[in-house]
Amino acid sequence: MPTIDQLEQIRSQLHDRLAQTGDLRRGTVGTTYRRCGKPNCACADPQHPGHGPRHRLTRSVGGKTEAIDLHTDAEVAKARREVANYRHFTGLVEDIVEVNEQICEARPIGEAAATPPAGTGGERGGSSGTSRRSSRRR
Repeated sequence: MPTIDQLEQIRSQLHDRLAQTGDLRRGTVGTTYRRCGKPNCACADPQHPGHGPRHRLTRSVGGKTEAIDLHTDAEVAKARREVANYRHFTGLVEDIVEVNEQICEARPIGEAAATPPAGTGGERGGSSGTSRRSSRRR
């Protein structure tokens, strides 16, 4: 079992790697072929793959699927790189959480940990006075 100091060093290294992630975006880059439906078109032949390729970046935003057409090879390569960076980013975040959980388990109850920065949402307290719902006009 690693010591707390070793775990904190691992966490620090993961934070450094996280900061170097680069541009990222959620989603999946997909390639499709389609048939136009014209009976005399070459794509009507069952051996023909269809019209394409058509590249799209698909992602879910607010519970709805959004698709962005990618027209050039450069756009496709850029989107694939950004999606790969996102997957790398989420993997690093998972690693950081796992190391933090190990630190929390290993740290003695009476030992003071680093104080979280103010305004991180960890504080408990009353509301700000008015809620958005009660302050809206109808």
